[in-house]
Amino acid sequence: MTKLTHQQIEGLRMFDTPTIANAIERFNIRPRTEGAMTPEIKCILPYGKTMIGYACTAKVRASTPPTQEQLENWMKYFEVLQKTPRPAIAVIQDLDPEPVGSFWGEVNATTHKALGAVGVITNGGVRDLNEVEELGFGFFAKCTLVTHAYIHIEEYNTPVTIGGVTVNPGDLLAADKHGVVLIPGEIAPNLASACKLAGDAEMPVLENCRKALAEGREVDLSQLKEWRAEMGRLRAKK
Repeated sequence: MTKLTHQQIEGLRMFDTPTIANAIERFNIRPRTEGAMTPEIKCILPYGKTMIGYACTAKVRASTPPTQEQLENWMKYFEVLQKTPRPAIAVIQDLDPEPVGSFWGEVNATTHKALGAVGVITNGGVRDLNEVEELGFGFFAKCTLVTHAYIHIEEYNTPVTIGGVTVNPGDLLAADKHGVVLIPGEIAPNLASACKLAGDAEMPVLENCRKALAEGREVDLSQLKEWRAEMGRLRAKK
């Protein structure tokens, strides 16, 4: 997969995830019901504009004490993170049936940021919200937790499934207050342009409705039908 330049990444960050999702639809490369994580993955701490990055993956557990071999996984995982393309996003699957201990707090967030990560996406929990908010590290998680319990890494650099989406190491993701969407690598270089087109396609409806609101009048349904038809034509345009 071709890695995006810094300029391309920043170009994508100008769009929110709904616009990115609309733009992905224009390429017709996957069903519209795929690629977006379920609502259980919430934005706990945002990352300024849309968070864009490449996945560094791991699977963790907190309900049982780690073995000596599992303790050694920490540095191995960090080695993989350091080699992940920038910007990196930690994508961490919590294997416990329900999260009981947090992998994420001030120490791990600070460590990850120092190793090139901009945030985390996890079906587990997060904590130390005040400190991490000041750090500017994105937290996208299922819940908040008090303790880290017996948290440890059981696997790393492996496919993970979070919020109904399977993420492979190196996959490109976008996340903001609306949720998380997986970006197909083959269209990533052209996605910002498609986002612009997706936004422009909505203008026939938005601009005319806004004009009516500003003038204090209701829209005519026959006109609305025309505007929506034009929006449909623009959405279908390649």
